[in-house]
Amino acid sequence: MDGTGRIPRSILFLCGMNAIRSPMAEAIARSMLPRDVFIASAGVRAGPRDPFVDAVLAERGLSLGDRQPQRLDDLEDAYFDLIVTLAPEAHHAALELTRTTAVDVEYWPTADPSGAVGTRERIMEAYRDVGERLQARIATRFGTETTAEEAE
Repeated sequence: MDGTGRIPRSILFLCGMNAIRSPMAEAIARSMLPRDVFIASAGVRAGPRDPFVDAVLAERGLSLGDRQPQRLDDLEDAYFDLIVTLAPEAHHAALELTRTTAVDVEYWPTADPSGAVGTRERIMEAYRDVGERLQARIATRFGTETTAEEAE
């Protein structure tokens, strides 16, 4: 859990362009955390939607639906209990945003799979690896393995 024995009520995943890492984290967290936790994602700047993200999430039975990448500045409400940053520039932006507020910011360094080259399968493996690492980090951080067992 988060050290206080509870899952935050609202979580923002933040990365560079909200095209790969943060939307993956958002979709995975939505599938793992209780429905009453508000989960969103954004980027420091907007980028194009990445079709490999859609493909990897579909393999997990997840979807972003019609959601498009959005910038941190585009969020209607920028107050969250926890901001999880996944890239250095996102971490700096979150620290600047929260310097006068009591919001927890955590940095989870996460590789950008968009630099992967080779066959489609090799590129998909890079994206799958990011998804698996995010899922493991979410499970560890929020204690979802224990929560799932307790729910049975």
